[in-house]
Amino acid sequence: MDNNNWLKQLLMVGVGTTSIVAEKLREVSDEWVKEGKINPDQAKAFVDDMVQQIKSEQGNFEGQMERQLRNMMQDLGVPRQSEMDELRGRIDRLERQVRDLENKLWR
Repeated sequence: MDNNNWLKQLLMVGVGTTSIVAEKLREVSDEWVKEGKINPDQAKAFVDDMVQQIKSEQGNFEGQMERQLRNMMQDLGVPRQSEMDELRGRIDRLERQVRDLENKLWR
């Protein structure tokens, strides 16, 4: 199971959601400008502030999700990539040692 891919897909959903929300905020603020409730500068400031707040909260959410996922995977005994890389290196060294011993035996 490619957990990094799953996490990236989840985060992309968040980015897509942010884009949709930002577009809707622009639509609402444009409508308010047309109705004379706010001026264009206020509309832009409103949208910019809201989008910045959403992105900030999304960043916090992403960090929390990554930590929770990492903890859950650790609790389940799923090895980290660095552990897998270390084991692959050890296996490669052992295979070389076995080949060297076999070569010495057959000489």
